[in-house]
Amino acid sequence: MTLAFITRAILSGFIVAAIALIARRNPAAGALVASLPLVSILGMLWLWRDTHDAKLMADHVEATFWYVLPSLPMFLVMPALLRHNVHFWIALIASCALTFLLYLATIGIAAKFGVRM
Repeated sequence: MTLAFITRAILSGFIVAAIALIARRNPAAGALVASLPLVSILGMLWLWRDTHDAKLMADHVEATFWYVLPSLPMFLVMPALLRHNVHFWIALIASCALTFLLYLATIGIAAKFGVRM
């Protein structure tokens, strides 16, 4: 492993751990931090550092936008399941499965409109 990879992993892990700590004290504040596109921004920074390729970056950022859209229902389905006493792990797996299916649908629909992802 390279030092750059280890640095990236530590920084990314720190962000996830910080979100969990913040959410324990204040769920809304934790949600706010989690909703920030920090992982996307870090990915952009690492990709830019590694390539300095504007076209590659533009393609990556645009694809990220299209992949965010089908992930949004997860944040409504999971709380609904939990509020209906569905076990956490089942709610999480069901929400992730829905997201995966929506990703596949998004790829197919986007392709019909000439959007490459």
